[in-house]
Amino acid sequence: MALKDVLDKDSLFSPFQATMVFFLCAPLTLVGTHNLMQIFTAAVPPHHCRSNITMYHNRLPTDPCTRFVSFLTNDTESCSDNDGWDYDLSVYTSTIINEWNLVCQREYMKELAQSLYMAGVLVGAIVYGPLADRFGRRVVLLCCLLQIATMGIGASLSPNIMVYCIFRFMTGMGICGLIINDLGLAMEWTPQRFRPMVSMLQGYCLSIGQTILAGVAYALTDWRWLQLALSLPYFIFFILVWWVPESSRWLLLKKRTHQALTNLNRVARINGKKGDSTITLEMVKLEEQKDSPTRNNKLTPIDLFRTPAMRKITISLCMSWFSGSFCYFALAMDIQRFGLSIYLVQVVFGCTEIPLRVLSTATAAYIGRRFTVFSSLFLSGVFILASLAVPADMLILQMTFSILVRGFLGSYFVCGYLYTAELYPTELRQTGMGFTNMMMRLGAVVSPLVTMTKAYMSFLPLLIFGVVSTVCSIPLLFLPETLNSPLLDTVEEVEKGNRKEMNNNTTKETQSVQNTKL
Repeated sequence: MALKDVLDKDSLFSPFQATMVFFLCAPLTLVGTHNLMQIFTAAVPPHHCRSNITMYHNRLPTDPCTRFVSFLTNDTESCSDNDGWDYDLSVYTSTIINEWNLVCQREYMKELAQSLYMAGVLVGAIVYGPLADRFGRRVVLLCCLLQIATMGIGASLSPNIMVYCIFRFMTGMGICGLIINDLGLAMEWTPQRFRPMVSMLQGYCLSIGQTILAGVAYALTDWRWLQLALSLPYFIFFILVWWVPESSRWLLLKKRTHQALTNLNRVARINGKKGDSTITLEMVKLEEQKDSPTRNNKLTPIDLFRTPAMRKITISLCMSWFSGSFCYFALAMDIQRFGLSIYLVQVVFGCTEIPLRVLSTATAAYIGRRFTVFSSLFLSGVFILASLAVPADMLILQMTFSILVRGFLGSYFVCGYLYTAELYPTELRQTGMGFTNMMMRLGAVVSPLVTMTKAYMSFLPLLIFGVVSTVCSIPLLFLPETLNSPLLDTVEEVEKGNRKEMNNNTTKETQSVQNTKL
């Protein structure tokens, strides 16, 4: 019997797994707060040009970036930096907008700050995926937690917008490293039949972050205190995750047999199986020798495209991850357009995603991962296109469509992480998750540029988002199903599985032709 079969047999959802899932889920609860933090830290308060002739007959110019030319005419001119601006701080005590005057000619700096954060997340996907496959999931995860805490605190102390952008960029890198290694480590320690449940819990934590953000932002209306409050907890998360051992699967692939056995025995002691553990040193060594030629090769991101099966998996997943993030962040960052309290809208969006995530988890566990990720992404595109027919004055109906789209995209993220982790082999799992996560963040970087096309045609952004989402969901139908399948460890196993599936399909087609002739 193979070692991985023994692990799946003995590793029930026991004290170790329950504690491990709790400790790994905790940092994810604040991931959404950092991704969407600029909804509140960069909220634009009502403002007008600070000038002695701005007020004219107790009225202000229609454009807040202008002032009256004189007291005798209604002519206006652009407000200069020397004049400055006055802000209505009744709702927000302080934001980066009023502190550094990021309005009018400097308004682009707000979008630049968010784009640089997303660029940091993209770089984190490139860097921390391969590093985790080389040095281990746990050590990279711990480094990312410290990076988020220190860089987040640095952002709260920034003296100007450029320093702030640098710290936000570094925070984004840490956030991406946290996500891909947290999810990967959890999957490699979780038995096959409990993976959907763990993925569901981690997805809920990502949704909870949106609600936490609204509550904390409502209590702390100063952006510096908000940034600080959402960064300090990562020091606590660092202590919690320190308890989680390194993945035994990764240790075996790196021929670190004794450390793998030590971790497995530790798990056995926690689960109360010290005396009757069926895992022995001989069994570990046998598993290590099984694919020794393969494990001597150092794999790189190029190996994601080197073989047919890996190439098909990577290209299909990259398209779907790009489109999902491309649509999601465009909707998530544009909640002020509804004209309601952004605190209320953020809570509503965060809470309404949960039921659809529950539904998607059930379909992933009983119908299949492939069906779930495809339908979630495809339906999000359908509802985006359907929203084009909704009149602009029907605000409630527009909001309903936005809620459904965000719910389906949130469901895609939950099952997408699970499906991605199961499709890639252990020796390339973090590299693959990092590469596909890079495409996800690229979609988030590009989406604001597409949103700007509404200046030419108001319906064009939604049309682009809807078409991209539906088209990019189709390649998912050609990927293998991973429901009730064990995690694969090597590229060779993935290729064998792909050839077996192709042979089965060929056999079915041949039988169908023969039956037709008969």
